[in-house]
Amino acid sequence: MLRKICIISFCVVLLSNLSGCRDANLIKSSYEAADTLISQVKPPLIPHQAVLMASFVNIDNLEESSTFGRSIAEYIGTRFTQNGYKVIEMKLRKSIFMKRGAGEFLLSRDLKLISTRHNAQAIVVGTYSVAKSVIYVSARIIKLSDSSILSAHAYKLPLGKNARKMLGIY
Repeated sequence: MLRKICIISFCVVLLSNLSGCRDANLIKSSYEAADTLISQVKPPLIPHQAVLMASFVNIDNLEESSTFGRSIAEYIGTRFTQNGYKVIEMKLRKSIFMKRGAGEFLLSRDLKLISTRHNAQAIVVGTYSVAKSVIYVSARIIKLSDSSILSAHAYKLPLGKNARKMLGIY
């Protein structure tokens, strides 16, 4: 009887450890983040007026992204498009200036020019931070005319093998 209890306990511990190694569905979690951003945005975005989409960046180095950060932006942009919004993709990084250490996005003159050129109303930006077993993600919709935050959503994902590969952590 004691042996059965030990085996069952071992299996429970093993399964809980294995579940910590698994990756979340990055597409599903990004779609959920986009849906949350859209549902909470005040005032609502105008579907035919462009929304800029920026790569998500490492919070410890705001000039750095990764496959992980670019993928989140791609999937969130896809979901915005599926919801009828006009999305303009901005590949990282030359048109945005980030203030080191502040964690806040400062919009440069180049970004103002791009937003004017595309008649963009807002930009979706985000950061991620890597911890021991999870990745924390923060996404925001920022109004371009005054840099105010219109909507924000934070969530965490397990740091599994696929996420590690996308982050360049081996």
